[in-house]
Amino acid sequence: MHIGLIGGIGPAATEFYYRGLVDAHAAAGRVMELTIVHADAGQMVENLSKGAAQQQAEIFLPLVQRLKAAGADFAAVTSMGGHFCVQELTALSPLPLINLVPEMAAALARRKLRRVGLLATRNVMESRIYGAVPDLEVVVPQGDDLDATHMAYIAMATAGRVTDDQRALFYARGRDLVDNQGAEAVVLGGTDLFLAFDGHDPGFPLIDSAAVHIEAIYRASVET
Repeated sequence: MHIGLIGGIGPAATEFYYRGLVDAHAAAGRVMELTIVHADAGQMVENLSKGAAQQQAEIFLPLVQRLKAAGADFAAVTSMGGHFCVQELTALSPLPLINLVPEMAAALARRKLRRVGLLATRNVMESRIYGAVPDLEVVVPQGDDLDATHMAYIAMATAGRVTDDQRALFYARGRDLVDNQGAEAVVLGGTDLFLAFDGHDPGFPLIDSAAVHIEAIYRASVET
């Protein structure tokens, strides 16, 4: 099936999704059909900060329509932060959406964890992954640490690269969630966090939301 991705939010995450899907199809000996459209990260972050879900959904809608015109069978938003408007977008979308939120809930349920930490944007952290896991304890950085995590994430995602200081901050917050708040694993609830963690061992267990989403998109693409 033809995959449609809304990319650009941020650009590095889009590349991560692309490479992951290429690798998954190549490993299975399958030919991938894929179209990517570009959304504006700054515009999305502004609407996220205002809680303007309907407005952002209406911005995403022409992009989904473009994907449909290109032959896509379904669409996905390559950003956990961008899922703040997924319900509104689902109501408008001419294509089925591969929604990361229930995919994360299912992935966490399979691991039978009781308490996880979460690193992401403020909206994702404060909503505990948009309320997707009501039966699971979710702990997040507190006070100024939550603000610092959010700001570091937004700066990293917008730039498409991570600094040493940003990586050190994410690792310190993750260790605190495990060592001091009892998390059994840390969920990377921002799809750009692979920039800080991919290929590195932070010293605590990780669950990467982007990897979970990529797997879900791949499964949908090979359904017949």
